[in-house]
Amino acid sequence: MSSEPHTSEQARPTLLIFADSLSYYGPTGGLPADDPRIWPNIVGEQLGWDVELIGRIGWTSRDVWWASTQDPRAWAALPRAGAVIFATSGMDSLPSVWPTAMRELIRYVRPSWLRRWVRDGYGWLQPRLSPVARAALPPHLTADYLEMTRGAIDFNRPGIPIVACLPSVHIADTYGRAHQGREPTVRAVTDWAQRHDIALVDLKLAVADEVMSGRANPDGIHWNFEAHRAVAELMLKALAEAGVPGPPPSTGP
Repeated sequence: MSSEPHTSEQARPTLLIFADSLSYYGPTGGLPADDPRIWPNIVGEQLGWDVELIGRIGWTSRDVWWASTQDPRAWAALPRAGAVIFATSGMDSLPSVWPTAMRELIRYVRPSWLRRWVRDGYGWLQPRLSPVARAALPPHLTADYLEMTRGAIDFNRPGIPIVACLPSVHIADTYGRAHQGREPTVRAVTDWAQRHDIALVDLKLAVADEVMSGRANPDGIHWNFEAHRAVAELMLKALAEAGVPGPPPSTGP
């Protein structure tokens, strides 16, 4: 991964976002990356910037490290990026009945009848064992991967504003409504952010009312558009704290 800073000749910087599915799911399911109702595009519209959203369902901070160093979209976006957001750590903190690598391998099981059998078995176990399961990614590894990614980005774009996130909350029956990994992950990410002067967005503050009331999404974990707007508001504040200029003044009549 190598890049040069964007120049003044480029009128619209890019907001480079690494994310899990929370950033592009609405109240009824996944949405295209350019949907104007999801928080990345609300923030981009407010700033007058382009948005490069790189993410996938189930991504942890480890996946962000891989994406930032292996995805050519990230290589292309970084030279013109005005800021970078790590919109992960939520999946890191969710209970994982099996090690992540084993869970990811389910999709590769053959023949198809055996894959369905394994997937159904995991689906039966997950809500029952989640209350006693460890987090999908140990908190110290979440911090380690965030730091590796920050270091790689800062090496190529020294001083670029970076914002990271603290985990959201959920009432998902698929996870037995368990989230014992959240607070250790919050502590690890907060300690890392304080050491490197990284602005943080606590997603819980933005979405808890909508999620915990059941209004956000029937799955109990993703968000409605009210929650996306609340996240966008906190993201804009964090970006300003990180040194990003505020939205341009209105040019209306």
